[in-house]
Amino acid sequence: MLDFAPIRSKEKTMHELYGHLTLTQLRDLTNEMIDTQLYLIAECVDQDITFVYNDPKAYDSAASNSDEVNMPWTLGHVIAHITATAEEAAFLAAELARGIQREGRSRFEVYWETVTTVAQCRQRLEESRRMRLASLDLWPDEPHLDNTIELRYLKGPINPVSRFLGGLSHEEAHLEQIKEILRQARERLRS
Repeated sequence: MLDFAPIRSKEKTMHELYGHLTLTQLRDLTNEMIDTQLYLIAECVDQDITFVYNDPKAYDSAASNSDEVNMPWTLGHVIAHITATAEEAAFLAAELARGIQREGRSRFEVYWETVTTVAQCRQRLEESRRMRLASLDLWPDEPHLDNTIELRYLKGPINPVSRFLGGLSHEEAHLEQIKEILRQARERLRS
């Protein structure tokens, strides 16, 4: 897995570190990320997916209502969220690769409240893998790698590769949260 720490600390830009990666590398990184999550949930039972863990730092500025702003997420919520973000990055990266600069978002997130089983999480992860890998097939043979945008939350220019990797970086940042949810869920079962 790539090290995104220098980007999060703003020491380096995504473009500086990884803007040169190939489509094959992006495919491999996507598969690695999905496989990592599938591995993490391999021993889960359905109760783990809806378990509400103790998260004193819970804060979601984009929550759909005020009751959810400080609500800890379930594992189903995390998977719905991170797959939606990675898919959005992948589809916007394809537009950049095609030479298009577009304002706005390209996001749909499965309603997290409906993700309540291990089977649904596995299906969501595999569906996301399929869509992200397919988005890379939308890139032209000679992608416009010099086509860049600026994002308020990332330093430096963002080319198609960097835009795609932004989704993987976000996903990677949630892996510790997934591990903590599972740790607490397993501790609950032992109690």
